[in-house]
Amino acid sequence: MEPAVVKLKAIEATPETFKDFGQVIQASPDGDEFGPHDAQLDLSQGTPRFYIMNLEARPLKFSTITHHASVTQCLGSIGGGVWYLGVAKSSIVDPNVELDKKSPNVLQSRSGHFFVPPAVDGVHVFKITGPKFLKLHRGTWHAGPLFKPDSMDFYNLELTNTNVVDHTTHDFKKENATVFVIDDE
Repeated sequence: MEPAVVKLKAIEATPETFKDFGQVIQASPDGDEFGPHDAQLDLSQGTPRFYIMNLEARPLKFSTITHHASVTQCLGSIGGGVWYLGVAKSSIVDPNVELDKKSPNVLQSRSGHFFVPPAVDGVHVFKITGPKFLKLHRGTWHAGPLFKPDSMDFYNLELTNTNVVDHTTHDFKKENATVFVIDDE
């Protein structure tokens, strides 16, 4: 059976449009004091890693989405090129709240936390233009960076072992017979 293709219109990432998923951080004058316009980071679960990653062939479509339950993450394109990010709200289940862990909607990740898989209709796509970066809330599902050029460089702030011990992926193609295509016309 062929998967359903869901076309998503890209929304420009602004502090207001992106607030449910994280923060949009833009330039501020040198000497500004720390405040709510700055990335509100949680890197307390390990050693931070700030690096430049080179990505190639990331077309405007996806079928998997990932979250990190223990850390915030920051992503931005080097040079301010246009890029896209598919997102869904965090669905981590608080272990201190009484819940039926046998419920078919609540799953346990390899790293031990409980979560509800993201819903197809809960996925949104953002377009990021210019010299700004995104700070993802802890647990925000994300697919990308995605982009039109053959390759792009991005800076990434996470933990040294985020992709080893805190990397949960949902496969929409396998679990929901769905793939997403970004409509940026």
